[in-house]
Parts: sequence; C-alpha cells; structure tokens
Amino acid sequence: MNPSLPSPSFHSESLPDNYREQIVRMKRALRARIGDVQALFAEVSAFIEQEIASFDTAPAWPELDYQQIAGGRVSAEQRAAIHRRGCVVVRGHFARETVEAWDQDLLAYLARNDFERVYRGPVDRFFGNLEASRPQIFPIYWSPAQMQLRQHERMAGAQVFLNRLWKSESGGRQWFDPQVNVLYPDRVRRRPPGTCSRGLGAHTDSGALERWLHPAYQQVFASLYRNDFAAYDPWDAAHRTEFDEYAYRDTVTCSVFRTFQGWTALSDMGTDQGVLHAVPIPKAMAYLLLRPLLDDVPEDELCGVAPGQVLPVSAQWHPLLIQALRPIPDVRAGDSVWWHCDLIHSVAAVQDQQGWGNVMYVPAAPMCAKNRRYAKAVYEAFERGVSPPDFPREDYETGWQGRFGPAQLNAIGRRGLGME
Repeated sequence: MNPSLPSPSFHSESLPDNYREQIVRMKRALRARIGDVQALFAEVSAFIEQEIASFDTAPAWPELDYQQIAGGRVSAEQRAAIHRRGCVVVRGHFARETVEAWDQDLLAYLARNDFERVYRGPVDRFFGNLEASRPQIFPIYWSPAQMQLRQHERMAGAQVFLNRLWKSESGGRQWFDPQVNVLYPDRVRRRPPGTCSRGLGAHTDSGALERWLHPAYQQVFASLYRNDFAAYDPWDAAHRTEFDEYAYRDTVTCSVFRTFQGWTALSDMGTDQGVLHAVPIPKAMAYLLLRPLLDDVPEDELCGVAPGQVLPVSAQWHPLLIQALRPIPDVRAGDSVWWHCDLIHSVAAVQDQQGWGNVMYVPAAPMCAKNRRYAKAVYEAFERGVSPPDFPREDYETGWQGRFGPAQLNAIGRRGLGME
C-alpha cells in the first residue's frame, strides 16, 4: 500500500498541457466506442447497488482457515465468495507465538541499530497531499522477521492459492506463473495504543491516469469500452503484465503486477480501531472508469486524478462507492488480510486506539517477465541493504547489525529473488 492522494483542491490546471489534451482526446474516443455512456453507467450503478444490498445477507469479507488452503479443502462456494468480494481474511495463517516473536525480533533489530536516534523522519512520497495522519510506517525492509515471513512456506502456500483464483492463461498466452511469487519487500506498520489518526482516504493503487491513457490498460478493460459490462472480468490477467503502471509519474510507486495486496497481523485489532476498509466489489472499477465520461465532469478532468498519484475515490464524484466501503472483521495476531489489486480501499480514522495495530505488508506478486526484472533489482538492493527500487532511498540498513543476508535465503527466497 503506497498511496499518495491528491488534495481536494486539485484541478485539471495542475496537469501539464499535454496531459489535458490527452484526456480530452481519450474521453471523446471512449464515448464514441461505448455509445450510450449514460445507460452503461446506469447498468454498472445498478449492479453495485445490488452488491451493496447483499452485504446484509452474505459477509462483505469472506474468511478462510489456513488449514483449508494447505489441505486443498477450499470449497467451490468459498472460492465463489472470494471472486465476488475480491477480498479474504485468512485465519490462523501463522501461529500467534510465531508472529509475536517476529514483532519482538523487529523491535530488537531496531534497538540494536539505534533506529530512534538515526531516523530522519517520514518521506512524503507516499502520503504527499493526503489530508490524513500518517500511519507509523517504518522504512525497514531487510530485518530477519520480515524476510522470514516473506520466504515462509505458509506465505508461499497462501500466495499460490490466491494467484490461482486469477485466469493466468487467456487468449492463448500465459500471463504469469501462479506457482512462484517474487519477494516484494515492503515496510512495517507499528501503531501504538492511544493513537489518534485521521486515516487514509479511499483510493485504488496500481495506476491512475494509466487506466485511461495506456493502450494495454485499454485492452484490460476492452469489454467495458465496447459497452459489454457483463463480459468484463476483473480476474482475467490478460495484458496486465505488459505495461508500466506508473508511466505518468517521475518516480515509481509499484513496478510489479500484484494479484492481491496484503498484510499479516502481528497483533489483535478490532474492526472499529482504525482498520482497513474496502469496497468488496471487484467490478466497481467500471464505475471509476466511466464516471469521468459523464456530462457533469469538465472535459479535461478525470474526477480528481493527478499525475504521479494513485486513483482517488471521493464523495463528490463517487458517492455510491463511498457508501460501499466495509471494514475488515476483528483480526487476531497471525491472521492475514488480502484484497484484489483493483479494489478500492481506505483506512478508517481512530481516536485513542485500543491496543497495538502492527502489520507486515506482503502482497501476492506472481512471477512474470515484468516481476522477474524487478526481483533482480530487489536482490541487488538486498545484498547492499539499501531501500528497494520502488521506495524512497532512505537506506537505513546498509551497515546494520543482524540484517538478513543472502546465505539465509531458502529455496522459496532464492526463487522469489530470481536466483533460480
């Protein structure tokens, strides 16, 4: 989760002229291809309203026990629920004592290397103009605890299961290998009791302007743009591994294809304690893509989208989607939480948080040519102890004692870093 949202005061005047011109041309071309945009948008809206109504009778967040995944006992009904909602909580993914030991080991790693003294403060690259308090994100990547989690066989097992929920082969091509994941290094959140946070606004990651302007993205959403919402399949990986998701920014936020974003809980967290919310409707992306094509949006605007930032979801332009946000259920230390890479998500505000809110971010990022290139770059950063390419160059760990090293990689880790 690497969001950087535009401020509410953003207008199209903030865009370079060529972007505004591209937006105008693109909107006119898409309207011509779609035909009756208003009718299509009404169809999409009606579908979303039906899904919101279904939250009263079926859980917004499906749940699985890890042993069901490990034993191949996930039913067709459970798979269908995840496909419908685009998210899942995996209970008991790791033993409580395992993750609590990782949490303590991380603390010891930070203390041993005097992180509190050397920390230079947060970098605004991820949370730029967001009107929200900044979560307690530690820009640390190579601790033994993080690396042990990333290369753990239980993590690999869950990632493979999640990858296989997608269509990895379509149109006569294999778009990714669901059996192998890259080790995508991300940070750690440690949010202490008593925290007061204004949260994180609703958004989607992995491309904003690109979703309209990039030719490969237009292939991903081709059925929608030919006015065939029923044929739109958010689980088909076709063309998703073929483009730079951040072609319209000066720096990269996420240069891999993720089937699911995710984190593993290191502490118990109540559903009312400033937790993750999502719009558990994968096809809601259609609403976001069609909304700027309606007549009430200025011709050179995309409902708040700005270069170099993720795709914002607001009450002004997307009230139905804001209405659809639903929190994760209570989670326990050792559970993991996963959501489809297109899913709209946010983090709720909290006052005087009760208990810790600690997580390690680990997504599912299956091996493909694009992800393999990134894995090789990650390995170079790993060897040197510097920040990974997708993150600010803070490089705290270059000389740290106890840093996880190449000799400690197991087979899963070596494959995930493109070494095998």
